[in-house]
Amino acid sequence: MKVLVINCGSSSIKYKLYKMEDQSVLAAGGIERVGLDGAFLKATLNGEKRTIHFDCPTHTEGIKMMFDTLLHPEYGAIKSLDEIVAAGHRIVAGGRFTESRLVTDEMMKEWMTYMDLAPLHNPAHLKGYEAVKEMLPELPNVFVFDTSFHQTMPRRAYMYAVPYKYYEENNIRRWGAHGTSHRFVAKRVCEVLGKDPSTQKIITCHIGNGASVSAIDCGKCVDTSMGLTPLEGLMMGTRSGDIDASVVLSIMKQEGLDADQMNDLLNKQSGVLGITGISSDMREIEKASNEGVEKAVLAMEMYNYRIKKYIGAYAAAMGGVDIIVFTAGVGEHQWDVRYGSTTGLEFIGVKLDYEKNKKNFGEEEVISTEDSRVKVVVVPTDEELLIATDTLELVTKQ
Repeated sequence: MKVLVINCGSSSIKYKLYKMEDQSVLAAGGIERVGLDGAFLKATLNGEKRTIHFDCPTHTEGIKMMFDTLLHPEYGAIKSLDEIVAAGHRIVAGGRFTESRLVTDEMMKEWMTYMDLAPLHNPAHLKGYEAVKEMLPELPNVFVFDTSFHQTMPRRAYMYAVPYKYYEENNIRRWGAHGTSHRFVAKRVCEVLGKDPSTQKIITCHIGNGASVSAIDCGKCVDTSMGLTPLEGLMMGTRSGDIDASVVLSIMKQEGLDADQMNDLLNKQSGVLGITGISSDMREIEKASNEGVEKAVLAMEMYNYRIKKYIGAYAAAMGGVDIIVFTAGVGEHQWDVRYGSTTGLEFIGVKLDYEKNKKNFGEEEVISTEDSRVKVVVVPTDEELLIATDTLELVTKQ
């Protein structure tokens, strides 16, 4: 049985085709610059990396190119689209949905009320779904929401201290993000360690260009660092993370910015890019920091400090921690971030194995010492596999 996983951005389409019997990836690729000049598809085809340039004014043309590539007689992965049993879509914001859902008219009607929770992401997800539906109208579709894993948070964790009517009337609350990744690595780390998830207090650190930390107590998320949108929480590549609202108002007044301009500043011009003026890529910041560039050194210190603060806060919130997981691009591959964000946590039982940590670049491994009370583990995330698994489970229940 073959399941197609699709992740649509405003100008991109990423996809993977899984053979679910052994969870192998039959095909994977990405389309960039949808709606712009110079659109292209990048994929590994017959073991070779290829780039195909084509006109792609809308997501419909992109989805068609994806299907054409999957069917290509020379390097395609399937002979007929009928081999695909379902499509699973990554959805950033699902509002009050607490689990993945098979797409129905009723479900879509409710989901549309949450579009404003992710104004950059959700409209793109909708375009991707509509493009698939247009080409394969009978194919079952499943939405897997990044926010659903966080819906077990208690009210004290997800409420903001603003007038209550904004929660009732406008859905103003903490929704979180990266939930599919947090759910995957929390489950996987327990498999690696031979632990029962229902007995463990786990802090999962999804550290990439976008970054978030979640507190998972006995298998349920009880807090997460991202908020109404993915802006809140950690310092990120281009996002400010936590900030005093008065700073926002002050900058708007000083610079004469409107709400859209301020939103752009906080989401696209801040974070490590804003501090350094160099890049949003932590690999470049690390290199500059090692070369002694002052603002890069500062950015690294700020970045690691904020991760450490959230780990400490969530250990306090849960009354302890058994496992800390690092995942995503930075968390999996940059040993210095793992080191900087866990050094000083010995008081809660963290003892990092310096050599194991320094040598680990994305391998599944325990990087704490044998006598560390808290296990620190690197677990590569696989959100697409979890989406495929949820999708197959839902369509086989029909």
